[in-house]
Amino acid sequence: MAIFGELTLPRVVYGTREGQRIELAPLDESLGLPGGDFSYVVEDWVQRFSLKGSFAEAAESLQTLLRLRLGVHTLERMNQEMAAAVVPFREALEPPPAVDEGPILVVTADGKGVPMRRPPQEGTKPHHRRTKGEKANKKQMACVGAVYSIKPFVRTPDDVLDEVLRDRGSDDRPEPTHKHVWAEMSRDLEGEPIGAKDAIFCALFQDLTLRNVGHDQPVGCVMDGERALWEAQRVYFPEAVGILDLFHVMERLWTAAHCFHAEGSGAAEAFVADRLRGLLEGRVGYVIGGLRQRLAKHQLKGSRRKTLTSVITYLENNREHMKCNEYLNAFCPIGSGVAEGACRHLVKDRMEQTGMRWMVSGAQAMLHLRATYLNDQWDVFIEKRIDSEQTRLYGKNAA
Repeated sequence: MAIFGELTLPRVVYGTREGQRIELAPLDESLGLPGGDFSYVVEDWVQRFSLKGSFAEAAESLQTLLRLRLGVHTLERMNQEMAAAVVPFREALEPPPAVDEGPILVVTADGKGVPMRRPPQEGTKPHHRRTKGEKANKKQMACVGAVYSIKPFVRTPDDVLDEVLRDRGSDDRPEPTHKHVWAEMSRDLEGEPIGAKDAIFCALFQDLTLRNVGHDQPVGCVMDGERALWEAQRVYFPEAVGILDLFHVMERLWTAAHCFHAEGSGAAEAFVADRLRGLLEGRVGYVIGGLRQRLAKHQLKGSRRKTLTSVITYLENNREHMKCNEYLNAFCPIGSGVAEGACRHLVKDRMEQTGMRWMVSGAQAMLHLRATYLNDQWDVFIEKRIDSEQTRLYGKNAA
């Protein structure tokens, strides 16, 4: 099927004998026909639609523009078949031009839930009434990561405080360069289980190694406080400087402030500003010690005591990644906004649209293709995929 509709082409084919597999179809080779039922243009266009909205909306758009009627299941199958070419394409990529790269390389990772379709259990009716507390679906975590380079950004603790507390950001903030996002689901790969975190860190390691051939560029790894992520960082990027995301720290400081002051009060903001300045100046022990003193002095009870204890534990557990004064002196980023943005743009904006539920295979296919699109690699991917299939079908002399 082409953009003009279904085409029927009479042709001569050759095989070893009648009824056996076709060995040669000269017209197919001359026309560069695809291996499937749809032209490359149809596949390209309809998958562009599918990457942004639901498969049903993509089918409707195709019918409106070209009067072509394709079913949702057809588009889902096409999506998974096309996604099979993404990893080989990614592994064959050349590094970005060195002249374009910033002097600092940054790796970041985070998790984002994908609503999953619950597989039917044996003995249950297709539309059985859910019991109290039973959910219609569950989420499986996709591990999202990114690699990018960036120019140094000179800031003082006062500059950071102005930006995060008073919304006075600098106009000359450098933008990430050649930002490559990626996402992985836990799944079986060639019969072997592979975890999402291992898969994403393998992909990030490949990207970083390609871009830091001489291992001479400083590497920062900015993440939240999840222990499993930091354990993976120590395995895959032991040379990287671990940096705890400042905004996750600020969330804890606000939580601590509200143990003593009303939400929205000037006193709460002053509490956060004072502790945040201490962290930015490298006085982590002072900040933790001050919170411990308040915990004892005010004799907090119940939920407030539990909350403040949790904040202190979080800061203590992540202390080795909170050397903010060193990060500022090295002009490194201290926030994981790129990871947060990737979770939103790569996962949430497509995978969590109204009513969507996914199987692992379909979710992984969509994430791989959508990452390719968001990385501004779609056109090159389509071209390489066509070249690869034409070579497989018709040999080295394929048009």
